[in-house]
Amino acid sequence: MDDLAGRRILVTGSSRGIGRATAALVHARGARVVVHARAASPHTDSLLAEFGDRGALVTGELDGIAGAAAVWDGAVAAFGGIEVLVNNAGAWIPSEVDREEAWQAGWEANLGLNLTAPAELCRRAILDYREQGGGIIVNLASRSAHRGDDAGHLAYGAAKGGLLALTKGIARGYGRDGVLAYAVAPGWVATDLAAGAVEPAVLDGLPLGEVTPAADVAEVIAFLATGRARHATGATIDVTGADYVR
Repeated sequence: MDDLAGRRILVTGSSRGIGRATAALVHARGARVVVHARAASPHTDSLLAEFGDRGALVTGELDGIAGAAAVWDGAVAAFGGIEVLVNNAGAWIPSEVDREEAWQAGWEANLGLNLTAPAELCRRAILDYREQGGGIIVNLASRSAHRGDDAGHLAYGAAKGGLLALTKGIARGYGRDGVLAYAVAPGWVATDLAAGAVEPAVLDGLPLGEVTPAADVAEVIAFLATGRARHATGATIDVTGADYVR
C-alpha cells in the first residue's frame, strides 16, 4: 500500500513509542518522513538508516514557542515543505497539589510541551498550508482530555483538553483554506514510557485484556494522513480498547 506516496510528513517525538510506530508506518506507505527528537540517538539513527533518502532528522526541545518554531523551520528545510503535521511529542508530567513548587513546575512543563509547543507547530502549519493549498494536522491527545486525569496529573489532563479545543477550532476556522485537523485520544499504550505503569488490576479490567499496541494508534494516524476522511475534520478518534467510551 502506497497511499502516502511522496507526502511530506513531520512526526514529533518519533524516536520511540507511538511516534516511532507512526513514522515507520507512513514511511512504509510511501511518505517522506521528518523524524523529530530532542537529540540524535541510536533510536533515531536506526530509523534514518531504514528510511534512506525518504527520511530526515530535526532535533530540538518542544518546551514552548521558540523551540517549536525552530523544529518547524528545520522540518520544512528538510524536504522543501510539510504536508502533514503529526503532533505526537508529549509527556505525562506530574503536578502535585500538595507541593507548591512541584505544582507550579508541573503546570509550566505540561503547558509548554503538551499544549503551547503543539499550538505553535499548528500555527506555523496553518500559515504554510494556506499558501500551498491545504494540509493535514493530527494532534495526539489522550483519554484524559475527556475524563480528566488523576489527582497527581491535573495539569496533563487540562493541557490535553486544551489540545482538543485547539484542534476543533482549527478545523472550523481554516477548513475553507484546505486545512484538515484531527485529534487522536489513546488510553494506555504499550510504550517504553508506560512500561510498569499499568498495574495488574488495571490490566485485568481492560475490555480487550491488553494494553493498546502503539501500532494500532499509528494505523489511525496514517489513515488520517491520507486525507481520505475530509469530512471527519474536527473529530477526535478514541483508541482505548473500549477502556473509555463516550
